[in-house]
This record gives sequence, structure tokens and C-alpha cells, in this order.
Amino acid sequence: MTTVSTPRTQQTSDHGPEQFTDGYHLTVDALLHNGVSTLYGVVGIPITDLARLAQASGIRYIGFRHESDAGHAAAAAGFLTGRPGVYLTVSGPGFLNGLVALANATTNCFPVVQISGSSERGIIDLRRGDYEEIDQLAAATPLVKAAYRVDRAEDIGRGLARAIRTAVSGRPGGVYLDIPAAVLGEVVDARKGAASLPRIVDPAPRQLPDSDAVERAIELLAGAERPLVVLGKGAAYAQADERIREFVERNGLPFLPMSMAKGLLPDDHPQSVATARSLALRRADVVMLVGARLNWLLGHGEPPQWNPDVHFIQIDIDPTELDGNRPIAAPLVGDVASVMDALAERTKPGRITVPEAWRAELAARSEQNVAKMARRVEAAESARPMTFLGALRAVRDVLHDHPGAYVVNEGANALDFARNVLDMRVPRHRLDSGTWGIMGIGMGYAIAAAVETGEPVVAVEGDSAFGFSGMEMETACRYGLPIVTVVLNNSGVYRGDDVSTTADPAPTALSAQYHLMMGAFGGLGFRATTPAEVERALREALASGKPALIDCVIDPTDGTESGHLTSLNPKGVADVAHPAT
Repeated sequence: MTTVSTPRTQQTSDHGPEQFTDGYHLTVDALLHNGVSTLYGVVGIPITDLARLAQASGIRYIGFRHESDAGHAAAAAGFLTGRPGVYLTVSGPGFLNGLVALANATTNCFPVVQISGSSERGIIDLRRGDYEEIDQLAAATPLVKAAYRVDRAEDIGRGLARAIRTAVSGRPGGVYLDIPAAVLGEVVDARKGAASLPRIVDPAPRQLPDSDAVERAIELLAGAERPLVVLGKGAAYAQADERIREFVERNGLPFLPMSMAKGLLPDDHPQSVATARSLALRRADVVMLVGARLNWLLGHGEPPQWNPDVHFIQIDIDPTELDGNRPIAAPLVGDVASVMDALAERTKPGRITVPEAWRAELAARSEQNVAKMARRVEAAESARPMTFLGALRAVRDVLHDHPGAYVVNEGANALDFARNVLDMRVPRHRLDSGTWGIMGIGMGYAIAAAVETGEPVVAVEGDSAFGFSGMEMETACRYGLPIVTVVLNNSGVYRGDDVSTTADPAPTALSAQYHLMMGAFGGLGFRATTPAEVERALREALASGKPALIDCVIDPTDGTESGHLTSLNPKGVADVAHPAT
């Protein structure tokens, strides 16, 4: 592996040959020096040669069609590997496109670094109208964990090292690194350049919890009548799978996984209360949050969704997260792995017990809800036109035979239904819209999962969500990635039966046969109108190992306005524009 900058030019002086390098080479050498093996991005002025040089130096470069998709891919890589993903964007609008993904990664606590070229500082600062002129550092700063600019080639190594450490240490997040075009092209002495490249040591050091805090948490759990553990995606990111599983199982604690924590313990685990979520939240008297935050996804911890008298234990590496919505009775500040180690070490066998009445109450509700869902899925099997549940039943059955496949999921109804139907058995194998609930992460996340793991990926997309990044199917085909995209196509945003009051289509109307695009890209395209056709197509696509897309034709009337988030739509004077369905 190259660890020092390669001389590019040589001149002779009175003291012998002099060797020089430049900002491009120093950037690539700094990446190699710190173990970066993959770059995502979109090339253009001034970073095209940077991508070429990185590729020639042994770094894999994955070129996208849109910067936000490249950014989402790098963010997913950070989540899956625990090392910062890195992506390149051009200046100006390209930087802004990438910034959307960086802000989303920061909200999701994914470690990622966006490196963008930028225009001439002297012209920008005087607002003289340079090519793609934007003060990119100022634009990024309020939206990300940190933003830095390199003003001299000799500082490239220092800037990248700082960006990587900032992205992955403490609470992970997105970091912006601005490298102006002039700095990329700057020529410097090769020996001085090589000496300017640090290698980061222990970028994400362990943070141990206070022993008194650990004892306080154990005491609360030991005294609970109705304890509950909530696992968030921070628990999945921590890769402390065995520690978490051992603590939950040894103490018999009911657990509720958030969507991207599904698989930390299998969804069919007897202690899982995912199918009794509402009851568990409303009745629990002591709740331990592991890598989960009391944000909107958990109703801010407030009644009526939660027991008004609940006591919270929260494991979080960032103390400023505590007490934001509800008082935290037992804060455990530290990284998840270290906190779980401390809890296991100090919890004596039999100290924490779960009353049988609480187990029975949760089990009864789970059994009731599982039976209800089974009846709905069974009824959907024969429904024509095909429904979301009918198509997803077929996907579920195929995935049972491919437990190593990664699932990417986005949409409104597509997300809501799939989260309930597609059960997970392996950690970090589900990636979805996350904390912001944004659309457009699908193909970026899918490509990263395929690149970083080499395993097959099944992306379950609503037709509206797929439109944000569908062109990246060409990227998947160009690199021969084993990604099968299942588009749940009900011809609309939310649903396709909205009636227009003008000659134009309704605001929510869509119309496409998505499988046809795959012929142009060199992948496999399928059209399915029944669950049986979905199952056959998915099995064939996975067996091929090739990029594929299955256009699942769904009943246009199936689905709900805004999915499970209908209540977030403001109510107008008479709420007549589109009545709730």
C-alpha cells in the first residue's frame, strides 16, 4: 500500500535532483495512509483527476449519476463498516447535492466525509462571480457535525485526518472537507509532502460509563414490574451484537427493535415484542434505550404513547442527548459496547427478573396481532389487482431462503408494510429511510451494501421513492452489482387513484413501467402482477447474481395518504382537498 506521496516531477539544482508532488497526490496518499479503500462520487471540475488517480493507486472508485446518491452510499458504508465512508463531489451545485446526504447522515449518526473541490477563494470572498461560486464551508457548517477547509497542500493530510476522526469519534456524523482547486493543483516538495501525512491512531476510542451510573441502571431494572429494552440503530452500528444479546437473554428482558436494529436479535425471538409495540410502550414502567433516541419515531417519550410514570435508562455516547424530551432517571454515558460490558459485569445472576404477568400480557397481545397480520396476508394472496401485502408476502418467502441478503427499504406505504412483513434475522442487514424518513436513499444504500459486503441486496421501493434515485440502476449495472430492486408500483405518490380537477394529472399521479429501463442498462427486467410472479422473478433474479428490477403492479387504490404519518398532514379549513383514507 502506498503511504507516501509519489514524486511527479524532477528538477536539478546545485544540490542534486529535486522531486515534487501536488495536492492531488497528497490527497490520495492521505486516503491510503488512513485505510480508505473505496470512494464514491460524481466527477467533474475540479475532482476528475483526483478520482482517476485514486483508482490508479488501488482505491476502488464507484461513480454515480447524482451526488446525493453517492453521499447516501458513503453514509451507508459508514454504518455497515464503522469506518467513515468517503465521497467526492464537484463544486457549487454538485456540492449542494451532496450536502443533502451529509446532513441526513449527521441526523442518522453515520460516519461519512464529503470531499468537495471549490472555486478560487480570493474571488469568492469578494463575490466577484467565479465559476460555481459558493462559500461551501459556510453553507455546510450548520448542517453537519463539522466542516473544515484546507488552504495549503501541506495541510491536506492534517485536514483529512481531522475529518476522519471527527466523523467516527463520539457521536458519529457527517464531516465536510473543502479542498479548493488551487490547493489540489499546488506543487510542493515531495519530501515535505510525505512528512505531512499523519496516520490516525484509535480514531474512535472507547468511552467507559461511570460505575455509579451502571449500578443505578441495574437497580432500576431490578425493581421494574414491566421492564422493556428498546434497541435503536445506534445499537446496530456499535457491532456489540453478542453483548446485547447475552444481556437481554440472560435477564429475560422483553425487547423492541427499531427498524434498523431489526436482526440484532432475530425478529422471531420469543422475547421480541415488536408485534406488541403499542402495548409495550404504553405499559412499560422502566425502559432501557440502547442506541435509541426519544425523537418523533418514539413519540418523544410522551403520553399517551408512553406510560406517564415511566423511568428511562438511556445509553448514549453524547450526554447532550439526555433529558431532551423526558427526564432520564439513569443516564449511561459511553459507547454501547463498553456500557453493555459494564452492565454484564455488574449484574449478578437472578438480580433482574421479569414478572410472569408482564411476559404473559405481552405474549397474548403479540399472538393476537400476529394472527391478525397472518389473516391479512393470507387474504392478500388472492387479491386482484395485487396489493402491497400480497407482493411483500412473496418477497418475505424468498428472503427466508436468503438470510444473508441485505434489505433496503423506502417509501411511504412500501416502508410501513415492509417493516411489518419482512422479518430480519441478521444484524445490520436492514437499511431504510432512517431518522428523517427521507426518500431517495434507496439505490445509494443498496449500492453501498453490495460494494462493501459482496452479498446480494434486495431493495424494496415505493414507486415514488424509486424515482428519486432510479437512474442509479445504471450504476449497479455498470459495476455488475447483485442488486434486485422490487418496485411496489401503485402508480402514485401514496396511491394512484387520486382524481385530477384539471386536464393535468393529479398531483400524486405517476405512470411508468419501470422494468423496461433495465434493458437499456444491461440488467434484467421483470413485470409481475401476482404474488406468484413476484416470487418467481425474485428467485430468478437472485440466482442470476445480476442487477435486476421487478415492477410489481399494485392496486392503485391500495395504500394510505402519507402512510402511517397521515396525522402529520396539517388540517385545512374544511380538509376537503384530500379526505383521510
